[in-house]
Amino acid sequence: MRSMLFVPADSLRKFESAMRTEADSLIIDLEDSVAMSRKVQARLDTQEMLRGQHSNAKFLFVRVNALDTGMTLQDLTAVMSFRPYGIVLPKCQSADDVKTLSLYLDAFEVMVGAPIGSTRILAIVTETASSLFGLGTYKDAGPRLWGMMWGAEDLSASIGASTNRNDGRWLDPYLMARSLCLAGAAAAGVAVIDTVETDIGDLDRVRSASVEARRDGFTGKAVIHPKHVDVVNQLFSPTEEERIWAQSVIKAFEADPDAGVVRLGDMMIDKPHLRAARRLLGLTDAIVAQ
Repeated sequence: MRSMLFVPADSLRKFESAMRTEADSLIIDLEDSVAMSRKVQARLDTQEMLRGQHSNAKFLFVRVNALDTGMTLQDLTAVMSFRPYGIVLPKCQSADDVKTLSLYLDAFEVMVGAPIGSTRILAIVTETASSLFGLGTYKDAGPRLWGMMWGAEDLSASIGASTNRNDGRWLDPYLMARSLCLAGAAAAGVAVIDTVETDIGDLDRVRSASVEARRDGFTGKAVIHPKHVDVVNQLFSPTEEERIWAQSVIKAFEADPDAGVVRLGDMMIDKPHLRAARRLLGLTDAIVAQ
């Protein structure tokens, strides 16, 4: 998924607007976007948002409240009968939190008659100082873990920082969190989602952040405003030049399947290039399938 658009769970109007965008997926947010006094109504609104999900082309995730709030089970009770595509787990500390949520989902899937294991988990994994020490554990989180996302805003509060950027560039603690999330997701073999850009009007920043994220290996980007969606989709879509390169790499190895290294033009390419080519064409196929 290239773009994941956050939508407040207590705003049917914003949800309807988000559904008209080209976002690949929506994250219906029961956590930070909803005031404590609005949580009950937000759960009811989320049910309305999920009712028609199987007849539309968007993947719908629900961000529940964190495990340590005591509200996670209330959120799941409200939404699981509507079978969201996935659950977004905020403030995730390590693979143990994913395993805890997985056990909850096992029980709810039995209760609602959903196939066991069908509800995916997207974990937000860098929102507290302690979570940074758990980023190497997710390879053992289990099959429900669909992806990992990093975040900077809550991390700033957790470490006591006054800001997380300087002249628009991430400061060192956040670059570390970003890199560790990327490595942890690669080790776990799951999708890795870049964090949101909070300056809604700065499309140049969205553009440059998307270029950097895709270059570094992120598979998609979270966004908080519809105007960011098209920029992200464009920059996370393989170009025609990239597709031609990937097809050429695959054909070169098909012509000599026992080779460890083959020549492509003036370059020598090896098996990591082949894996990259297959991944790129897989992304292209996934975009077309949507």
